[in-house]
Amino acid sequence: MSFKRLPDLLQRGRKYFLQVPLSSSRLQPLYLLWCHKKSTSVGQKDSVDSSSVTENFKEATHAIDDLYSSEQRSTVLQLLNSASEEELSSVKLMRGRKSINVIEYRNEHGPFQDLQSLLQVPQFQYKTAVKVCNFILNPLAKQERKEKKTHSATSAMKFIKPEIEREKLETVNSIVSIVFGTRKIAWAHVNRQLGVQDWQQQECTVFMKGAYMPTMYLEEPFPPFQISSVVSKIPKADFYVLEKSGLSTLNASLFPVVLHLRTVEAMLYALLHKTFSHDSQHVVLSMARSAVGKHFGLMVGDTRTSGIELVKQLLLEAVTQTEPSVSFPRDKVGSYRSLLSLNKQWRDEELCDSLLQAVAFFELLILNNTT
Repeated sequence: MSFKRLPDLLQRGRKYFLQVPLSSSRLQPLYLLWCHKKSTSVGQKDSVDSSSVTENFKEATHAIDDLYSSEQRSTVLQLLNSASEEELSSVKLMRGRKSINVIEYRNEHGPFQDLQSLLQVPQFQYKTAVKVCNFILNPLAKQERKEKKTHSATSAMKFIKPEIEREKLETVNSIVSIVFGTRKIAWAHVNRQLGVQDWQQQECTVFMKGAYMPTMYLEEPFPPFQISSVVSKIPKADFYVLEKSGLSTLNASLFPVVLHLRTVEAMLYALLHKTFSHDSQHVVLSMARSAVGKHFGLMVGDTRTSGIELVKQLLLEAVTQTEPSVSFPRDKVGSYRSLLSLNKQWRDEELCDSLLQAVAFFELLILNNTT
């Protein structure tokens, strides 16, 4: 049959389609093609995208059940009809709402009688249903993905110093990400579900003023700006991740800044490790600033650009989406957004970078390694 005649044939059969149940596996493909043609604009009436129609036609005319043997169909149906919501969520593409929709379909219509019935479940289209079936039938693919993610996480480990055991990473519940500049020290306490539990910064305007004096970092007469006072406010977590700057010590003009950053890093490491470690295990880590920049696409060449706009987007998603990637305390979202919207001489780069570093830590080393 020529595709040029297909629209006319579908139009003449319109009344017949409307009188026959759409559950018919033979008529459903033609009805789908008629709907596709109906949605085409008037200006394109005489020009049919043959490749697009052909692809839709091939998908529609091949029932999902025809793709598998009777034994394979039985395996898939057994899981779909007996698995719990948690077990369904472990199947690729069925996390979240899709697994709930399968349970609700079973409760309302009874067990699935064939694989084609998946198309009647909300959020399931042809390609999605086929991928779900393939995943259920090929458990090795799951292991291959796990190995690939493990390799990716292992590669990311080179950005973390000192090295820590994979087993310890898998048990992490929360971390405190700490970023410091020449005027501020900021930290973000974030849990494994990317929920922000504490997020703040402390002004340290006395830093980088006048001659270099080690006393201003720890001792009197500058108690409000002591590193120890910052550490006393930091909540307890499994790990403390310090940002590792990429500034070169070979640049003479930047040497005072590099010296300052190294001093703060060393003091934070010593105080945090002494305060929170009880078993001589490393709890304070350093994470390369460039690794976080690459993860979020903030690098321009070797230079890391601002992440403020990205954090603003995360805050917006927290109040506009039901399942945001990062969640914040509801009573503080407004104040966070207002803080980042203010026009100030010194932007809150450290505050934003502390949050992005925490998210990158979990996504690179932990979340991408779970299945």
